[in-house]
Amino acid sequence: MRADADRIHALLPQTQCTRCGYQGCRPYAEVIAAGEAAINRCPPGGAVTIDRLAALLSRDPLPLDETCGAEGPPTVAVIDESKCIGCARCLPPCPVDAIVGAQRQMHTIINDLCTGCELCIAPCPVDCIRIVPRASLVTLSAEPSAESNLRRFESHEARRGLREAERRRLLDERKQRVSRTLV
Repeated sequence: MRADADRIHALLPQTQCTRCGYQGCRPYAEVIAAGEAAINRCPPGGAVTIDRLAALLSRDPLPLDETCGAEGPPTVAVIDESKCIGCARCLPPCPVDAIVGAQRQMHTIINDLCTGCELCIAPCPVDCIRIVPRASLVTLSAEPSAESNLRRFESHEARRGLREAERRRLLDERKQRVSRTLV
């Protein structure tokens, strides 16, 4: 199953958007390989990805599952910088670290890195982020490749794991200090 999941994963666009209903492209590839999910749940990949998956798995192509969203042109997130309050809530959900900013500072999107996943929209308390077609940008930028998206996502996840491990270590130290003072 792992080899099939790897080959399926390689065909996905690596936007990590979760619109398929899974927590990223790897989990989606694994459930497809296990026969637990249909091959038509990836709006960013659209018909091209469905056809490639169908060919790889010797299945019939299916129309895109409308419950996952619609296929469309490549998109990118845009921040209305005049409305951004610098809350930094958009930073953690970005799976490819395409948002730059700091607490109480205006944020911006690095267009060349943004996958248009839309995960930054929901946490924004002032609705200053919108998704636009990549072609509508004043300065056109190339859509990032699936390989680039995957490398950035893996780096993002590794940093997130390190931060979580450090947080746990600090909590454990604090618990030990408290328990020593109670004895």
